[in-house]
Amino acid sequence: MLIKPVPSAKAPLDLLLEADPSVDKIRRYLENSSCYVATIGNKTVGAYVIQPIMDGVFELMNIAVAPAHQGKGIGAKLLEHAVKKARELGAGRLELGTGTFGYQLAFYQRAGFRAVAVERDHFLTHYDEPIYENGIQYKDRLRLALEF
Repeated sequence: MLIKPVPSAKAPLDLLLEADPSVDKIRRYLENSSCYVATIGNKTVGAYVIQPIMDGVFELMNIAVAPAHQGKGIGAKLLEHAVKKARELGAGRLELGTGTFGYQLAFYQRAGFRAVAVERDHFLTHYDEPIYENGIQYKDRLRLALEF
């Protein structure tokens, strides 16, 4: 597997929609972000987007793996790459926002991310359509951070 940068204009929107259902939000944050894709052969199997948000702090805006390739460690390798890239770019902290339950929360916690804040009603006020996982509606967003 190869992970390489791509221009934001060539970001795999269909793949990024796996992690964030808002095309408008993705397009907005891509403007000021760096996008990296994971490929196997000539097939894109994953991607992530990071963005500087303040001096020494980056945010992981999106990380996604194609459904057919999930459960194979690609997401963990992408996250490891994102942490390494943020460090290389001078960050001392990588932040992200995720739902308050579900697989994603455990995924980030296994990588050492810790909760730093709860944004109440984030998914209710920032998305036009409700977002569900396992029949439970996302309401609040949990902010996580990894210090290095």
